[in-house]
Amino acid sequence: MMRALLPLALLAIAIPAVAAAPPAKEKERDFLAGRVAGKPVRCIDPRSNQGPTVIDEKTILYNVTGRRVYRTGPVGACPSLRPLTTLIVEIRSGQLCQNDMFRVLQPGTTIASAYCRFQPFVPYDRPKR
Repeated sequence: MMRALLPLALLAIAIPAVAAAPPAKEKERDFLAGRVAGKPVRCIDPRSNQGPTVIDEKTILYNVTGRRVYRTGPVGACPSLRPLTTLIVEIRSGQLCQNDMFRVLQPGTTIASAYCRFQPFVPYDRPKR
């Protein structure tokens, strides 16, 4: 009897944990809530941001200040790009620019993905009060 109930108990624990994870689009909306999109720019200063936040396979956010977040993504498909991955970025001009190449490192691995390239960076600013 006890053996039969164990799988059901484990399943009951696993379902709420999976359901609690917010979908990627909701997470992106949370980051960009109350912000207004500006004109895309080619480059941003890599020293003035807090590093990338990967939302999903098409969305990367760079939080520059409390007021500004840049939204970008890969040009075309970048299959390894997903939340909790590490980006290895090749900066050649001192700035992080459109078409700069990056690779993705999955947690627990030592070999990075194939190269991907950045799209333009769209600034999202909080309106001044």
